[in-house]
Amino acid sequence: MIRIVGAIVAIVVIVLIVFLVIFSVVAFNKLRKQDVLAQEALGGIDVQLTRRADLIPNLVETVKGYATHERGVFEEVTAARAQVSQAAKSGTVAQKAQAEAALDKALVNVMAVAENYPVLKASTNFMNLQNQLSETENQLAFARQYYNDAVSTLNQLVITIPWMFFAGMAKVGKRDFYQAPEGQATPPTVKF
Repeated sequence: MIRIVGAIVAIVVIVLIVFLVIFSVVAFNKLRKQDVLAQEALGGIDVQLTRRADLIPNLVETVKGYATHERGVFEEVTAARAQVSQAAKSGTVAQKAQAEAALDKALVNVMAVAENYPVLKASTNFMNLQNQLSETENQLAFARQYYNDAVSTLNQLVITIPWMFFAGMAKVGKRDFYQAPEGQATPPTVKF
């Protein structure tokens, strides 16, 4: 009788240990996967920011042909593009948002210059670039939302039981949300 009880206790202990090991592996993997999803989503923002930064030189060159005396505007765009490239390579979420804000401001200035040239606004090339830029803005908004959704899920896991007990072991922590910098909560208004 004692042997049977001892065997049952041993089996229960072994089952519990196996369950805990399996649960630990599942928890670890769940946290790591969500962290990777958040990192991937941040990469999506970088892709769209880079795409927009790559479209802008074509837009600037088109506008330059009509407004050669607006040199300061074009230099501002060049500096903003460089800032976006740097932030995309190694910047924090806040640095990426700051670079995006600078590029937004420079783009508004280019569009303001273009507004003074009706022939330019009617140009097929200019209109095509505007459409591509508009499409990129939509994709960028989606990428930001996707990132924030992934970060929300990750942050919820990191602070709730039982996942929080495995966060340190998985080397996963809370991430910052992608937020527009001060004064950039609404998109710039550009008239075409």
